[in-house]
Amino acid sequence: MIIDGTNLILGRLATFAAKKALEGESVIIVNSEKVILTGNKNLLIREFIEKQHMGHAYKGPFYPKMPDRIVKRTIRGMLPYKQERGRKAFKRIKCFIGLPESYKNQKLETVPKSGYSKLKTLNFITVNDLAKAVGKGVA
Repeated sequence: MIIDGTNLILGRLATFAAKKALEGESVIIVNSEKVILTGNKNLLIREFIEKQHMGHAYKGPFYPKMPDRIVKRTIRGMLPYKQERGRKAFKRIKCFIGLPESYKNQKLETVPKSGYSKLKTLNFITVNDLAKAVGKGVA
Protein backbone atom coordinates (compact mmCIF):
# COMPACT_ATOMS: atom_id res chain seq x y z
CA MET A 1 0.00 0.00 0.00
CA ILE A 2 1.44 3.36 -1.06
CA ILE A 3 0.03 6.35 0.84
CA ASP A 4 0.41 9.96 -0.26
CA GLY A 5 1.01 11.97 2.92
CA THR A 6 0.08 15.36 1.45
CA ASN A 7 -2.19 17.27 3.86
CA LEU A 8 -2.86 14.27 6.11
CA ILE A 9 -2.92 14.62 9.90
CA LEU A 10 0.11 12.86 11.39
CA GLY A 11 -1.58 11.03 14.26
CA ARG A 12 -4.39 9.65 12.13
CA LEU A 13 -1.96 8.60 9.41
CA ALA A 14 0.29 6.92 11.96
CA THR A 15 -2.50 4.86 13.55
CA PHE A 16 -3.72 3.74 10.11
CA ALA A 17 -0.21 2.76 8.99
CA ALA A 18 0.50 0.95 12.28
CA LYS A 19 -2.70 -1.12 12.01
CA LYS A 20 -1.96 -2.08 8.40
CA ALA A 21 1.63 -3.04 9.27
CA LEU A 22 0.47 -5.20 12.19
CA GLU A 23 -1.93 -6.96 9.81
CA GLY A 24 1.06 -7.90 7.64
CA GLU A 25 0.76 -5.31 4.88
CA SER A 26 3.72 -3.35 3.57
CA VAL A 27 3.13 0.39 4.04
CA ILE A 28 4.99 3.01 2.01
CA ILE A 29 4.43 6.70 2.78
CA VAL A 30 5.53 9.24 0.16
CA ASN A 31 5.54 13.04 0.52
CA SER A 32 6.06 12.63 4.27
CA GLU A 33 7.34 16.21 4.55
CA LYS A 34 3.83 17.48 3.71
CA VAL A 35 2.11 15.71 6.62
CA ILE A 36 0.57 18.12 9.15
CA LEU A 37 0.70 18.39 12.93
CA THR A 38 -2.18 20.22 14.59
CA GLY A 39 -1.64 22.76 17.32
CA ASN A 40 0.12 26.01 18.01
CA LYS A 41 3.24 26.29 15.84
CA ASN A 42 5.55 27.74 18.51
CA LEU A 43 4.37 25.28 21.14
CA LEU A 44 4.93 22.27 18.85
CA ILE A 45 8.45 23.41 17.97
CA ARG A 46 9.34 24.07 21.61
CA GLU A 47 8.01 20.67 22.74
CA PHE A 48 9.92 18.85 20.02
CA ILE A 49 13.17 20.63 20.92
CA GLU A 50 12.62 19.71 24.58
CA LYS A 51 12.19 16.06 23.59
CA GLN A 52 15.44 16.17 21.64
CA HIS A 53 17.41 17.55 24.58
CA MET A 54 15.93 15.10 27.07
CA GLY A 55 18.02 12.19 28.26
CA HIS A 56 21.68 11.49 27.60
CA ALA A 57 23.65 12.17 24.41
CA TYR A 58 24.95 8.61 24.20
CA LYS A 59 22.11 6.60 25.70
CA GLY A 60 19.06 8.42 24.29
CA PRO A 61 16.21 8.75 23.78
CA PHE A 62 17.08 9.87 20.27
CA TYR A 63 14.65 11.98 18.23
CA PRO A 64 15.11 12.44 14.48
CA LYS A 65 15.41 15.74 12.63
CA MET A 66 14.55 14.65 9.07
CA PRO A 67 10.83 14.81 8.07
CA ASP A 68 10.58 11.20 6.88
CA ARG A 69 12.21 9.93 10.07
CA ILE A 70 9.91 12.06 12.24
CA VAL A 71 6.91 10.38 10.60
CA LYS A 72 8.44 6.92 10.98
CA ARG A 73 9.26 7.57 14.66
CA THR A 74 5.64 8.63 15.25
CA ILE A 75 4.41 5.38 13.69
CA ARG A 76 6.86 3.44 15.85
CA GLY A 77 5.23 4.94 18.93
CA MET A 78 1.96 3.30 17.92
CA LEU A 79 3.50 -0.16 17.54
CA PRO A 80 4.57 -2.65 20.21
CA TYR A 81 8.13 -2.27 18.86
CA LYS A 82 9.77 -4.00 21.81
CA GLN A 83 8.00 -7.24 20.91
CA GLU A 84 8.79 -9.42 17.91
CA ARG A 85 5.57 -8.75 16.01
CA GLY A 86 6.02 -5.01 16.50
CA ARG A 87 9.61 -5.12 15.22
CA LYS A 88 8.49 -7.06 12.14
CA ALA A 89 5.66 -4.60 11.54
CA PHE A 90 8.06 -1.65 11.89
CA LYS A 91 10.31 -3.14 9.21
CA ARG A 92 7.33 -3.20 6.82
CA ILE A 93 6.99 0.61 7.03
CA LYS A 94 8.95 2.91 4.73
CA CYS A 95 8.74 6.71 4.58
CA PHE A 96 10.10 8.92 1.80
CA ILE A 97 10.62 12.62 1.24
CA GLY A 98 8.93 13.51 -2.04
CA LEU A 99 7.87 10.91 -4.61
CA PRO A 100 10.65 8.47 -5.59
CA GLU A 101 11.01 7.48 -9.26
CA SER A 102 10.13 3.86 -8.52
CA TYR A 103 6.65 4.81 -7.25
CA LYS A 104 5.67 7.44 -9.83
CA ASN A 105 3.63 5.10 -12.03
CA GLN A 106 1.90 3.32 -9.16
CA LYS A 107 -1.47 4.23 -7.69
CA LEU A 108 -1.25 6.42 -4.58
CA GLU A 109 -3.88 5.98 -1.88
CA THR A 110 -5.02 8.30 0.87
CA VAL A 111 -6.23 7.59 4.38
CA PRO A 112 -9.98 8.05 4.80
CA LYS A 113 -11.09 10.66 7.35
CA SER A 114 -7.63 12.03 8.05
CA GLY A 115 -7.30 14.83 5.54
CA TYR A 116 -6.82 18.55 6.03
CA SER A 117 -10.56 19.15 5.63
CA LYS A 118 -11.12 17.34 8.95
CA LEU A 119 -9.48 20.23 10.84
CA LYS A 120 -11.66 22.75 12.61
CA THR A 121 -8.78 25.11 13.27
CA LEU A 122 -6.11 26.87 11.28
CA ASN A 123 -3.41 26.11 13.88
CA PHE A 124 -1.16 23.56 12.22
CA ILE A 125 2.39 23.07 10.99
CA THR A 126 3.85 20.72 8.39
CA VAL A 127 6.48 18.19 9.38
CA ASN A 128 8.89 19.94 7.01
CA ASP A 129 8.44 23.25 8.85
CA LEU A 130 9.04 21.48 12.15
CA ALA A 131 12.19 19.87 10.76
CA LYS A 132 13.42 23.24 9.46
CA ALA A 133 12.94 24.74 12.92
CA VAL A 134 15.00 21.96 14.47
CA GLY A 135 17.65 22.08 11.77
CA LYS A 136 17.21 19.51 8.97
CA GLY A 137 14.16 20.45 6.85
CA VAL A 138 13.93 19.98 3.10
CA ALA A 139 14.25 23.18 1.06
